[in-house]
Amino acid sequence: MNKETELLNQFHERATETNVDPNRKIRVGFIGCGWIAGAHMRSFKAMSDAEIVAAADLIPGKAKKFCEQHGVEGVSYYGSHKEMLSDKSLQLDVVTVCTYNKTHAECTVDSLNAGLHVLCEKPMCVTLDEAVAMRKAEKASGKVLAIGFQPRFDDNMKMIKKIVQSGELGKIYYIQTGGGRRHGIPVPYGTSFIHKDTGCIGALGDIGCYSLDMVLNALGYPKPLTVSGYTSDFFGKDPNYYKDHPEYADAFGVDDFAAAFVRLEGDIILDFRIAWAMHMDTPGDTIILGTKGGLRIPSTECWHGTVDKPMSIYHDVCGERVTTTIPMLPPQKSLFDMKIRVFLDACKNGTPSPIPSDQIIINQAIIDGINKSAKLKKEIEIIIPEI
Repeated sequence: MNKETELLNQFHERATETNVDPNRKIRVGFIGCGWIAGAHMRSFKAMSDAEIVAAADLIPGKAKKFCEQHGVEGVSYYGSHKEMLSDKSLQLDVVTVCTYNKTHAECTVDSLNAGLHVLCEKPMCVTLDEAVAMRKAEKASGKVLAIGFQPRFDDNMKMIKKIVQSGELGKIYYIQTGGGRRHGIPVPYGTSFIHKDTGCIGALGDIGCYSLDMVLNALGYPKPLTVSGYTSDFFGKDPNYYKDHPEYADAFGVDDFAAAFVRLEGDIILDFRIAWAMHMDTPGDTIILGTKGGLRIPSTECWHGTVDKPMSIYHDVCGERVTTTIPMLPPQKSLFDMKIRVFLDACKNGTPSPIPSDQIIINQAIIDGINKSAKLKKEIEIIIPEI
């Protein structure tokens, strides 16, 4: 067996399926019934041990229409999450928070305080202070809080962490990551993404959180120390960007591009950039540089939960410069299904959260730090309080 084959074999380990007891039903409530809730609904319906019993949305009639569209019957409907949580006759076990960014924290904290397990869609929230409040509520409740980062369950994404943790790259000292779209401000799903009073953060939170999680998870989530951030909204504010709805430019109140230089614990530098719109097909591949080797992760047009081209390790073998191609692993079943499955298992079995908040609070601290630094136009320190 040659060196390259030996290297590749050490990373190939496939996940096993979880045994499910359909007789042990978990009662599920939906908070927010917009576009992303549809993906949650399809996955919860696919779980034989989940029963959807309640749905809440601020828009009158929306929750009922949402459930009917997905063929779910016998559901109780509410005009707010507070109204739903106060109805103890529901005997809810878990809620899934699918609201716009601004209310992630409020809905999550209220649900945890009501004694329920929570799956909160990404980004975790908007600010570090909100993330701290969510983490405190989770610890006080003893319930499971999971954040919706389904790319973690993809085998090709897992490969990144396996390579980094194996030591094959040596000490990591520099990371370049990000991604984005040439023309992809998400207005086809309504304007809640782009309004300042609902979305609050744009590309930075929407898809930037994914690219941050990909590399931070591989590293073991080192804490950030300082950040120098930049954000802009040149495309979002331009009426010419929107063919049919130039009025969206006036509504646009978030970032459509963000970049940052982040110093992490362990003397690691993180060079980050993300875009909803730009005059470029990609802001660059993700690269992880170590003292023994470097990993290149090809960029994708959009974040769909996996890489779509083979990764490469650049290293020296017997004094020769060698490039090892990491073959693409075969497609899996729905990553959303996997996200819901492991969340339900944690709730039923009393096991730790599959996407723990004590990691994602670091992700949120960086996003918040980039936003604050961009406004102040200077480097700032990031301090995450002990909880």
